[in-house]
Formats: sequence, structure tokens, C-alpha cells
Amino acid sequence: MNAGADFAETTPFFEISPADPVVPFVFNSPHSGSHYPERFLGMIRLDGEGIRRSEDCYVDELFAGVASLGAPLLAANFPRAYLDVNREPWELDPRMFAEPLPPFANARSARVAGGLGTIPRIVGEGQDIYSGRLPLAEALSRIEAFYKPYHQRLRSLLMRAHSHFGRAILIDCHSMPASIRVGEAGLRPDFILGDRFGASAAEPLSQQAIAILTSMGYTVAHNKPYAGGFITEHYGRPGKGLHAMQIEINRGLYMNERTYEKSAGFEALAEDLTEFSARLMAFADFFFDRPALAAE
Repeated sequence: MNAGADFAETTPFFEISPADPVVPFVFNSPHSGSHYPERFLGMIRLDGEGIRRSEDCYVDELFAGVASLGAPLLAANFPRAYLDVNREPWELDPRMFAEPLPPFANARSARVAGGLGTIPRIVGEGQDIYSGRLPLAEALSRIEAFYKPYHQRLRSLLMRAHSHFGRAILIDCHSMPASIRVGEAGLRPDFILGDRFGASAAEPLSQQAIAILTSMGYTVAHNKPYAGGFITEHYGRPGKGLHAMQIEINRGLYMNERTYEKSAGFEALAEDLTEFSARLMAFADFFFDRPALAAE
């Protein structure tokens, strides 16, 4: 049985989308998937709770309100521990597989070295996922069956927005452990916004996103320690009208990290994120449609 059968009864990813693009924004939640196929669970050494430590729990639900604003939301049902689409398609760890990797695989990236390649070796707290080596065909099957179609759909949504509006703005949505601290003072940020240090999005857009969240009472860090992964880097081309920002949400704001249950703050945070998105959309309309820019 190959990986394609793992999602025979559950779609591997889903989209909440207006019939026609209303705004040039596309929201993406690649790590919130929580469907763990039985075949996959039979391969791993972790229990049902341990395997969830890399999951961006409920992030797709937190951003579901953007659909009412006219923006599509794409989200994975497959979990990050099974397949990470925020990586290059072939970032593979040779230590994980019974056969040699194909020559086109990237086995030397920092993400592979850290155990977090396209097929992850570990979960978030550094625990090994598998008890032994996998057949290489397992990785190839997951990439062909789910990684490539996911990116094909994400690319299609961005191109549709760009064609319709002359620009596309991707918001790549993630969560982070509550233990994350930044700076010498050890600040615990509520959000970290990543734009690859200005390489993936126009600076005014990033600064406005930070300003909106700050005005709502949240603490926000910028690019450290998360500047954006493969998706932000790959799709962000500001010079071509393609802007990509990654947003990391502190899980302590909305869930119990030990039990994986939503906390009392979940609904309020979801409402705030819808408001944040609406305000950022309004700013983008103003910023990009100024006469000085339109004449360029």
C-alpha cells in the first residue's frame, strides 16, 4: 500500500474560498493537520500524544474568519510529522532511509541536519519519530501524492490573486511553543512576524502588520527566531508583486500545550485575528493603490 491510500477517506488538504477573489490575500496553514493515518501510526515509535508535538494545533480554525473577508484559506489535513510542505520537495535525511537518496535530494540543508526535513525525523521536542529506517519509496510516495498537489493548489491561488489584482499577499500561518523567548530581556512574544528580513514582503506591509497587532495589545517580534521557512522564501517576490509573510502565534494564548485542548482565550484570539486580517487588507488597498505607485 502506498501513501495515496492514507487519505482515501479524508481529503489531504482543504480550502475555504470565495467563488471569486475579493482581496489579493491568500492564507495558508500548512502545519495544522491532525489526521494521523493508521498506516503511519503503525510505523512510528511515539504514542498518539507524543506525535502531536510538531502540530500547529487549531491554527486553521483561528484564521477561518478570513473567508468572510473574501480571502481563501488553504490548510493541510496531513500532519507535519507525516509530511512537511514548508520544506523543499526533496529535503531528505539519508539516515532515515534503507536505500540511497536520489541525486536531486537536498541532504545537507540545516533543516535536514536538525531532523526537520520534508519527511521529518523528529517531533518538536527532539524525539525520534520512527524506530527504524523507512523504504525510500515511502518518502517519494508522500511527496508525489500530497506535497506536489498542495503546492500546486497554493501556487494556483496566488496566481489567481495576482492575475486579478496585479499583486498577491500570502500570509503563512503557524504557531510556536509558549516557551519561546527573544532578546536579552527574554521577552515572550505573542506573535513573531517573519518576512525573510525584508526579502519576501514590502517593508511597509510587514511594519503595518506589526503595528496592528501591537495596537491590539499584543507583543510582537520581527524575524527572530523565525524569519520564515521555505514557503515564505519560495513564494515571496516583492519585486514581482508577490509578498509573503509568516506569522507565528504563541500557543499559550489559545491552548493547553500539555493536553492539546483549546483554552478560554481561543474564541477571543480568533476574533482578533479576523480583525487583524481585515485591517491589514485595508492597509494593503491603500498602500498599493496610491497614485505614486500606480504610476510606476
